[in-house]
Amino acid sequence: MSRLPIEIETAPNPTASVILMHGLGADGNDFVPIAGELDLSSVGPVRFVFPNAPVIPVTLNNGYQMPAWFDIAGPDFNVQEDATGLRRSQATIEALIANEKARGISAHRIVVAGFSQGCAMALLTGLRHTERLAGIVGLSGWLPLAASTAAERHAANHDTPVFLGHGRQDPMVPLARATQSRDALIALGYTVEWHDYAMAHSVCMEEVADLNDFLLRVLA
Repeated sequence: MSRLPIEIETAPNPTASVILMHGLGADGNDFVPIAGELDLSSVGPVRFVFPNAPVIPVTLNNGYQMPAWFDIAGPDFNVQEDATGLRRSQATIEALIANEKARGISAHRIVVAGFSQGCAMALLTGLRHTERLAGIVGLSGWLPLAASTAAERHAANHDTPVFLGHGRQDPMVPLARATQSRDALIALGYTVEWHDYAMAHSVCMEEVADLNDFLLRVLA
């Protein structure tokens, strides 16, 4: 990462962690307001970790350098996937999970989450993590390296709840791509909580409320 993650604790001595990855061109500050919108007081103190993606050239944007978890070659994200970049960022997220465990948070009290490119990273990392996580959250994104998921996934997270939310008017990541990802996960036996909303490539208050309910359940 080009910068250290932003961290917010709802109270001292957290007993759970939510690692939330931003989307293309944003940074860790992008989703900090979400921490203020969620009420997880009933599950105890929570640490929110908002990592910053490295700044790299993005082919889709004419090679312009910007924060990105991996390169995107074109509008079809599943063609010419940047496997090297994806796995590099997967290692970064794994290091963040390890850091939370080193600070006393067990894996089953950690949620990995992300928006757009960050959603791709949450799914990539969460499904392959070697200890059961509390939950995996994907907002307005897709399942990367889908063809290798069955072979690379870890049995520890086969029963981990997955939350997927998407805008029905999303021009950046079409709804059809998200439903394909949902269906691929269901076909592999995952329990997917699916929500779609009357919004574009963004987050709405209805989604935040649904996410709040999901986090309360998986961290209870």
